Amino acid sequence: MLKELALADDAVVACVDAPAWPVPERELIAALDAAHRLQQRLAAVTLTLIREIDGRGTARSQGASSTAVWLRERLRLTVPAARRLIDLATALDAGNPGIRQALADGTISLDQARVIADTVGTVQATAGPEAADKAVSLLTDWAGQFDPSLLRKLGNRILDHVAPDLADAAAKAAMEAEAARAARDRHLTLSEQTDGRLRLTGILDAETAGLLRAAIDPLTTPSGPDDQRSPGQRRHDALTDVCRLSLRTSDLPEHGNDPAQIVVISTYDALTAKLDAGTLDTGLTLTPEAVRRLACDAGVLPAVLGGAGQILDVGRQRRLITGPLRRALVLRDRGCAFPGCDRPPRWCDAHHIEHWADGGLTSLANAVLLCGYHHRHIHHSDWSVRLGSDGHPEFTPPAWLDPEQVPRRNHYHRRT
Repeated sequence: MLKELALADDAVVACVDAPAWPVPERELIAALDAAHRLQQRLAAVTLTLIREIDGRGTARSQGASSTAVWLRERLRLTVPAARRLIDLATALDAGNPGIRQALADGTISLDQARVIADTVGTVQATAGPEAADKAVSLLTDWAGQFDPSLLRKLGNRILDHVAPDLADAAAKAAMEAEAARAARDRHLTLSEQTDGRLRLTGILDAETAGLLRAAIDPLTTPSGPDDQRSPGQRRHDALTDVCRLSLRTSDLPEHGNDPAQIVVISTYDALTAKLDAGTLDTGLTLTPEAVRRLACDAGVLPAVLGGAGQILDVGRQRRLITGPLRRALVLRDRGCAFPGCDRPPRWCDAHHIEHWADGGLTSLANAVLLCGYHHRHIHHSDWSVRLGSDGHPEFTPPAWLDPEQVPRRNHYHRRT
């Protein structure tokens, strides 16, 4: 086998180096089909090898705790991805051979094989091997027309075709099996990057996916005509807003007898002079601009240190714009006060117009409601905000946007 794989590897390398631009369109499409078919056939070989390695206990003999962990180290896979390969390899080895043959023939993809194996396993347990054989035949035919998502939906009612008298019971079993798979595969991984950022990866079950979409979808629409954020950046900022909102509630569990909150550590000189960075209590660093912006938020406690590192002050919630003062601010601004923004009060921070580190007072005359996006925008752009003669906020655009710099107001929340 190793000799044959080496020959195939040489052939693939030759294709990698071959230019695609002079190939006629019909041949180009045929080459794509051939490459895809070869990929599926190699997947069948890979699954056979994984099944044999798992069955022999190779991983443990080489010091790994499981085959999934061994594959992670050997092939640089995530553990959930490795487990899915092992599960599929086991299913194809122990189940209907027609699925593996379809994968080896290149007529179905790896993801389609996984869907078919899951479905056929349920059919076998519910209606027996004869119905399972019919299900394999139907599903492999359908795989030529439908992607894995649609194939799984069709598979949920496969017994309508192969065993109509058991269809209702099978539908219930398929639903329970799908729920079990979702519960098994659910995970969220937070990987810390070298620069302090986090990479989020994972799979959410259907319920959590619905909750997440319901929470962030209303916040992912552009906040105005000058919102230049990409869809991915808007989803990121929406998640930030959801986290900020949750920290403002009293429903989160306590941690060490303290309410859930963020602690930002900075020296007094650095904070007032807008120099250097701050540090979260988790050890991650923040720019001085981010520290000053976060200090506006009632869910953040600024811990200010002196030159020798001694604690000069740990900001208390009552120092910030909370309670009756926030309620008065909400009554005045009705939502994000930035021109054109429709974010409601619950998604907004209370921003100090003159920052408290610069001597600004915590008062209604020195505060304005801003959503997460526009709070960042005010701290990192040339826009400025002040209260007009009638006590309502107005925003002055930068000269490059409006050479006259005519103050603007938000007319969304208050029409008059």
